[in-house]
Amino acid sequence: MSDVEALKKLQKRHQFLRNQIGRVIIGQKEAIDEILLSVYAAGHALLIGVPGLAKTLMIRTVADVLGLDFKRIQFTPDLMPSDILGNEILDANREFRFIKGPVFANIILADEINRTPPKTQAALLEAMQEKSVTVSGKRYELQSPYFVLATQNPIEQEGTYPLPEAQLDRFMFAIELGYPSFEEEVAVVKSTTIDKEIKLSPVFSAEEIIAVQHLVRRIPVADNVVEYAVRLVGSTRPGSSGVAEIVKEYVDWGAGPRASQNLVLAAKAYAAVHGKFSPDIEDVKAVAMGVLRHRVVKNYKAEAENISIEDIVKALL
Repeated sequence: MSDVEALKKLQKRHQFLRNQIGRVIIGQKEAIDEILLSVYAAGHALLIGVPGLAKTLMIRTVADVLGLDFKRIQFTPDLMPSDILGNEILDANREFRFIKGPVFANIILADEINRTPPKTQAALLEAMQEKSVTVSGKRYELQSPYFVLATQNPIEQEGTYPLPEAQLDRFMFAIELGYPSFEEEVAVVKSTTIDKEIKLSPVFSAEEIIAVQHLVRRIPVADNVVEYAVRLVGSTRPGSSGVAEIVKEYVDWGAGPRASQNLVLAAKAYAAVHGKFSPDIEDVKAVAMGVLRHRVVKNYKAEAENISIEDIVKALL
Protein backbone atom coordinates (compact mmCIF):
# COMPACT_ATOMS: atom_id res chain seq x y z
CA MET A 1 0.00 0.00 0.00
CA SER A 2 1.35 3.43 -0.96
CA ASP A 3 1.57 6.28 1.54
CA VAL A 4 -1.22 8.14 -0.30
CA GLU A 5 -3.55 5.15 0.05
CA ALA A 6 -2.49 4.71 3.70
CA LEU A 7 -3.32 8.37 4.43
CA LYS A 8 -6.76 8.03 2.85
CA LYS A 9 -7.38 4.91 4.93
CA LEU A 10 -6.20 6.72 8.09
CA GLN A 11 -8.66 9.55 7.48
CA LYS A 12 -11.59 7.11 7.23
CA ARG A 13 -10.51 5.12 10.28
CA HIS A 14 -10.03 8.31 12.28
CA GLN A 15 -13.66 9.30 11.61
CA PHE A 16 -14.85 5.83 12.59
CA LEU A 17 -12.68 6.02 15.73
CA ARG A 18 -14.21 9.38 16.71
CA ASN A 19 -17.70 7.98 16.19
CA GLN A 20 -16.91 4.98 18.41
CA ILE A 21 -15.59 7.23 21.19
CA GLY A 22 -18.61 9.52 20.74
CA ARG A 23 -20.89 6.63 21.73
CA VAL A 24 -19.44 6.90 25.26
CA ILE A 25 -18.10 10.47 25.49
CA ILE A 26 -20.63 13.16 24.59
CA GLY A 27 -19.09 16.44 23.42
CA GLN A 28 -15.42 17.28 24.11
CA LYS A 29 -14.66 16.71 20.41
CA GLU A 30 -11.62 18.99 20.37
CA ALA A 31 -10.11 17.21 23.39
CA ILE A 32 -10.69 13.78 21.79
CA ASP A 33 -9.10 14.99 18.54
CA GLU A 34 -5.98 16.22 20.35
CA ILE A 35 -5.63 12.94 22.27
CA LEU A 36 -5.82 11.02 18.99
CA LEU A 37 -3.35 13.38 17.30
CA SER A 38 -0.88 12.74 20.12
CA VAL A 39 -1.35 8.99 19.56
CA TYR A 40 -0.74 9.29 15.80
CA ALA A 41 2.33 11.47 16.41
CA ALA A 42 3.69 9.25 19.25
CA GLY A 43 3.32 11.98 21.87
CA HIS A 44 1.90 12.27 25.39
CA ALA A 45 -1.06 14.37 26.51
CA LEU A 46 -2.02 16.19 29.73
CA LEU A 47 -5.75 16.70 30.34
CA ILE A 48 -6.59 19.67 32.56
CA GLY A 49 -10.11 20.07 33.87
CA VAL A 50 -12.29 20.30 36.97
CA PRO A 51 -13.72 17.10 38.51
CA GLY A 52 -16.63 15.42 36.76
CA LEU A 53 -15.68 16.12 33.14
CA ALA A 54 -15.02 12.43 32.34
CA LYS A 55 -11.26 12.82 31.89
CA THR A 56 -10.55 9.32 33.20
CA LEU A 57 -13.44 7.78 31.24
CA MET A 58 -12.23 9.53 28.09
CA ILE A 59 -8.74 8.02 28.37
CA ARG A 60 -10.08 4.56 29.22
CA THR A 61 -12.43 4.74 26.20
CA VAL A 62 -9.55 5.74 23.90
CA ALA A 63 -7.54 2.75 25.19
CA ASP A 64 -10.51 0.43 24.52
CA VAL A 65 -11.03 1.52 20.90
CA LEU A 66 -7.29 1.42 20.19
CA GLY A 67 -7.07 -2.15 21.44
CA LEU A 68 -4.06 -1.42 23.66
CA ASP A 69 -2.89 -2.66 27.05
CA PHE A 70 -4.05 -0.08 29.60
CA LYS A 71 -2.96 0.62 33.19
CA ARG A 72 -4.23 3.30 35.57
CA ILE A 73 -2.02 4.83 38.26
CA GLN A 74 -3.77 6.89 40.94
CA PHE A 75 -1.22 9.50 42.03
CA THR A 76 -1.32 10.22 45.77
CA PRO A 77 1.06 12.02 48.17
CA ASP A 78 2.40 8.70 49.52
CA LEU A 79 3.03 7.10 46.10
CA MET A 80 6.64 5.94 45.68
CA PRO A 81 8.67 5.59 42.43
CA SER A 82 8.75 1.81 42.95
CA ASP A 83 4.93 1.79 42.92
CA ILE A 84 5.16 3.00 39.31
CA LEU A 85 8.30 1.32 37.98
CA GLY A 86 8.29 -1.97 39.88
CA ASN A 87 10.42 -3.72 42.49
CA GLU A 88 13.21 -6.25 42.74
CA ILE A 89 12.31 -9.09 45.09
CA LEU A 90 14.30 -11.98 46.49
CA ASP A 91 12.68 -15.17 45.20
CA ALA A 92 12.71 -18.68 46.67
CA ASN A 93 16.03 -19.41 44.94
CA ARG A 94 17.67 -16.48 46.74
CA GLU A 95 17.94 -14.59 43.46
CA PHE A 96 16.70 -11.09 42.73
CA ARG A 97 13.77 -10.96 40.33
CA PHE A 98 12.24 -7.80 38.88
CA ILE A 99 8.46 -7.43 39.22
CA LYS A 100 7.23 -4.94 36.63
CA GLY A 101 5.11 -2.02 37.79
CA PRO A 102 2.08 -0.47 36.04
CA VAL A 103 4.34 1.70 33.85
CA PHE A 104 4.80 -1.41 31.65
CA ALA A 105 1.72 -0.99 29.45
CA ASN A 106 0.85 0.69 26.13
CA ILE A 107 -1.32 3.44 27.63
CA ILE A 108 -0.66 4.79 31.12
CA LEU A 109 -3.34 6.88 32.80
CA ALA A 110 -1.51 9.05 35.33
CA ASP A 111 -4.58 10.16 37.27
CA GLU A 112 -4.20 13.46 39.15
CA ILE A 113 -0.49 13.53 38.40
CA ASN A 114 0.09 16.72 40.42
CA ARG A 115 -0.96 15.05 43.70
CA THR A 116 2.34 13.21 44.13
CA PRO A 117 5.72 14.69 45.20
CA PRO A 118 8.41 15.59 42.60
CA LYS A 119 10.48 12.47 43.36
CA THR A 120 7.62 10.26 42.19
CA GLN A 121 6.66 12.55 39.30
CA ALA A 122 10.25 12.25 38.08
CA ALA A 123 9.87 8.46 37.86
CA LEU A 124 7.92 9.04 34.65
CA LEU A 125 10.53 11.32 33.04
CA GLU A 126 12.73 8.56 31.60
CA ALA A 127 9.71 6.51 30.57
CA MET A 128 8.15 9.42 28.67
CA GLN A 129 11.29 10.44 26.80
CA GLU A 130 13.41 7.31 26.44
CA LYS A 131 10.59 4.71 26.40
CA SER A 132 12.55 2.78 29.01
CA VAL A 133 13.07 2.67 32.79
CA THR A 134 16.16 2.02 34.90
CA VAL A 135 15.81 0.06 38.15
CA SER A 136 18.84 -0.93 40.26
CA GLY A 137 21.15 -0.01 37.40
CA LYS A 138 19.34 -2.22 34.88
CA ARG A 139 17.55 -0.76 31.86
CA TYR A 140 14.18 -2.16 30.84
CA GLU A 141 12.57 -1.29 27.50
CA LEU A 142 8.88 -0.38 27.46
CA GLN A 143 6.60 -1.93 24.89
CA SER A 144 5.54 0.07 21.84
CA PRO A 145 3.39 2.00 21.25
CA TYR A 146 3.71 3.85 24.55
CA PHE A 147 1.68 6.84 25.75
CA VAL A 148 1.29 8.67 29.03
CA LEU A 149 -2.10 10.36 29.28
CA ALA A 150 -2.22 12.35 32.51
CA THR A 151 -5.01 14.26 34.23
CA GLN A 152 -4.78 17.32 36.43
CA ASN A 153 -7.29 19.35 38.42
CA PRO A 154 -6.56 23.10 37.91
CA ILE A 155 -8.58 24.48 40.83
CA GLU A 156 -7.27 22.50 43.81
CA GLN A 157 -3.93 23.79 45.07
CA GLU A 158 -3.83 22.32 48.59
CA GLY A 159 -1.94 19.03 48.71
CA THR A 160 -0.68 19.31 45.14
CA TYR A 161 2.81 19.61 43.64
CA PRO A 162 3.08 21.62 40.39
CA LEU A 163 4.69 19.65 37.59
CA PRO A 164 8.26 20.79 36.85
CA GLU A 165 8.84 22.48 33.48
CA ALA A 166 11.03 19.56 32.32
CA GLN A 167 8.12 17.16 32.76
CA LEU A 168 5.51 19.50 31.27
CA ASP A 169 7.72 19.84 28.19
CA ARG A 170 7.47 16.10 27.58
CA PHE A 171 3.74 16.35 26.95
CA MET A 172 2.98 17.06 23.30
CA PHE A 173 -0.44 18.52 24.17
CA ALA A 174 -1.93 20.20 27.21
CA ILE A 175 -5.67 19.83 26.68
CA GLU A 176 -8.07 22.03 28.63
CA LEU A 177 -11.55 20.59 29.10
CA GLY A 178 -14.46 22.96 29.58
CA TYR A 179 -17.98 22.37 30.86
CA PRO A 180 -20.40 20.79 28.37
CA SER A 181 -23.14 22.84 26.74
CA PHE A 182 -26.70 22.57 28.10
CA GLU A 183 -27.70 20.15 25.32
CA GLU A 184 -24.58 18.03 25.85
CA GLU A 185 -25.14 17.85 29.60
CA VAL A 186 -28.75 16.77 29.07
CA ALA A 187 -27.51 14.00 26.76
CA VAL A 188 -24.84 12.97 29.33
CA VAL A 189 -27.41 12.71 32.12
CA LYS A 190 -29.81 10.69 29.93
CA SER A 191 -27.13 8.25 28.78
CA THR A 192 -25.56 7.68 32.23
CA THR A 193 -28.71 7.22 34.31
CA ILE A 194 -30.06 4.18 32.48
CA ASP A 195 -29.19 0.50 32.76
CA LYS A 196 -27.31 0.14 29.49
CA GLU A 197 -23.69 -0.85 28.86
CA ILE A 198 -22.01 0.27 25.64
CA LYS A 199 -19.61 -2.25 24.10
CA LEU A 200 -16.79 -0.83 21.98
CA SER A 201 -14.80 -2.71 19.36
CA PRO A 202 -11.07 -2.05 18.85
CA VAL A 203 -10.38 -0.07 15.67
CA PHE A 204 -6.57 -0.37 15.63
CA SER A 205 -4.05 -2.95 16.75
CA ALA A 206 -0.73 -2.02 18.36
CA GLU A 207 1.12 -2.85 15.11
CA GLU A 208 -1.24 -0.66 13.08
CA ILE A 209 -0.72 2.29 15.42
CA ILE A 210 3.06 1.95 15.08
CA ALA A 211 2.60 1.90 11.28
CA VAL A 212 0.50 5.09 11.49
CA GLN A 213 3.22 6.78 13.57
CA HIS A 214 5.83 5.95 10.91
CA LEU A 215 3.43 7.14 8.20
CA VAL A 216 2.95 10.50 9.93
CA ARG A 217 6.70 11.00 10.16
CA ARG A 218 7.06 10.29 6.43
CA ILE A 219 4.62 13.08 5.49
CA PRO A 220 6.61 15.80 3.66
CA VAL A 221 6.60 19.36 5.00
CA ALA A 222 7.47 22.48 3.03
CA ASP A 223 10.38 24.55 4.34
CA ASN A 224 8.17 27.63 4.83
CA VAL A 225 5.86 25.63 7.14
CA VAL A 226 8.78 24.41 9.28
CA GLU A 227 10.20 27.94 9.39
CA TYR A 228 6.80 29.32 10.46
CA ALA A 229 6.60 26.78 13.31
CA VAL A 230 10.12 27.65 14.49
CA ARG A 231 9.41 31.40 14.25
CA LEU A 232 6.17 30.97 16.21
CA VAL A 233 7.97 29.13 19.01
CA GLY A 234 10.79 31.69 18.95
CA SER A 235 8.25 34.50 19.30
CA THR A 236 7.33 33.18 22.79
CA ARG A 237 10.85 33.85 24.12
CA PRO A 238 11.15 37.30 25.73
CA GLY A 239 14.95 37.37 25.28
CA SER A 240 14.76 37.05 21.48
CA SER A 241 15.07 40.07 19.22
CA GLY A 242 11.95 41.53 17.65
CA VAL A 243 9.42 39.74 19.88
CA ALA A 244 5.97 41.22 20.43
CA GLU A 245 5.36 43.67 23.30
CA ILE A 246 2.91 41.28 24.95
CA VAL A 247 5.72 38.71 25.29
CA LYS A 248 8.25 41.23 26.64
CA GLU A 249 5.69 42.48 29.16
CA TYR A 250 4.03 39.30 30.36
CA VAL A 251 6.28 36.27 29.69
CA ASP A 252 9.07 35.02 31.95
CA TRP A 253 10.12 32.03 29.87
CA GLY A 254 9.25 30.84 26.37
CA ALA A 255 8.93 27.45 24.70
CA GLY A 256 12.00 25.37 23.80
CA PRO A 257 13.01 23.45 20.66
CA ARG A 258 10.87 20.44 21.61
CA ALA A 259 7.85 22.69 21.04
CA SER A 260 8.96 23.28 17.43
CA GLN A 261 9.35 19.54 16.89
CA ASN A 262 5.93 18.81 18.40
CA LEU A 263 4.28 21.60 16.39
CA VAL A 264 5.46 20.09 13.12
CA LEU A 265 4.60 16.51 14.13
CA ALA A 266 1.15 17.52 15.39
CA ALA A 267 0.54 19.55 12.21
CA LYS A 268 1.44 16.48 10.13
CA ALA A 269 -1.05 14.34 12.05
CA TYR A 270 -3.70 17.08 11.86
CA ALA A 271 -3.25 17.37 8.09
CA ALA A 272 -3.40 13.59 7.69
CA VAL A 273 -6.79 13.21 9.39
CA HIS A 274 -8.18 16.16 7.41
CA GLY A 275 -7.41 14.67 4.03
CA LYS A 276 -4.18 16.54 3.25
CA PHE A 277 -0.96 14.97 2.05
CA SER A 278 1.23 17.75 3.50
CA PRO A 279 0.56 20.28 6.30
CA ASP A 280 0.37 24.02 5.70
CA ILE A 281 0.64 27.01 8.03
CA GLU A 282 -3.07 26.76 8.91
CA ASP A 283 -2.48 23.24 10.24
CA VAL A 284 0.33 24.55 12.47
CA LYS A 285 -1.99 27.26 13.78
CA ALA A 286 -4.72 24.68 14.44
CA VAL A 287 -2.53 22.71 16.87
CA ALA A 288 -0.49 25.61 18.28
CA MET A 289 -2.60 26.30 21.39
CA GLY A 290 -2.43 22.74 22.70
CA VAL A 291 1.30 22.50 22.01
CA LEU A 292 2.28 25.88 23.50
CA ARG A 293 -0.05 26.58 26.43
CA HIS A 294 1.97 24.51 28.93
CA ARG A 295 5.39 25.61 27.67
CA VAL A 296 5.08 29.36 28.13
CA VAL A 297 5.60 30.70 31.66
CA LYS A 298 3.90 34.01 32.38
CA ASN A 299 5.19 36.50 34.97
CA TYR A 300 3.65 38.13 38.03
CA LYS A 301 2.45 41.11 36.01
CA ALA A 302 0.39 38.80 33.80
CA GLU A 303 -1.08 37.20 36.94
CA ALA A 304 -1.92 40.60 38.41
CA GLU A 305 -3.57 41.82 35.21
CA ASN A 306 -5.37 38.50 34.59
CA ILE A 307 -3.59 37.85 31.29
CA SER A 308 -3.72 34.14 30.42
CA ILE A 309 -1.28 32.05 28.38
CA GLU A 310 -4.12 31.57 25.87
CA ASP A 311 -4.37 35.37 25.45
CA ILE A 312 -0.64 35.54 24.72
CA VAL A 313 -0.65 32.65 22.24
CA LYS A 314 -3.72 34.07 20.45
CA ALA A 315 -1.95 37.41 20.10
CA LEU A 316 1.08 35.69 18.55
CA LEU A 317 -1.12 33.74 16.13
